[in-house]
Amino acid sequence: QVQLVESGGGLVQAGGSLRLSCAVSGIIFRINAMGWYRQAPGKQRELVAGITSRGSTNYANSVKGRFTISRDNAKNTVYLQMNSLKPEDTAVYYCNLGPDPGSLAKYDYWGQGTQVTVSS
Repeated sequence: QVQLVESGGGLVQAGGSLRLSCAVSGIIFRINAMGWYRQAPGKQRELVAGITSRGSTNYANSVKGRFTISRDNAKNTVYLQMNSLKPEDTAVYYCNLGPDPGSLAKYDYWGQGTQVTVSS
């Protein structure tokens, strides 16, 4: 079955950095889009960053210039490099896999989430 396994979360001070990883198995990774979402307590889950199968990226305005999403198709892994972290970045971060935008295919897979806590 399809599995997405996140790692790299933790506790960091404001201004620090973390790199999240999401390893994918059970599906052809390179033809799919990947995304990182986050959900803070009492808030809705929101898209942080996305990357298409061809490497096009998009970011939430709140993280532009601080976060970078990338993918390694040889390792079936997507990354989220988070720099200049702020307390408001504190959330559970989830990895998502789905078809590229505009595709007629409909499927959606999620990881279990990894906690990121930024202290002030």
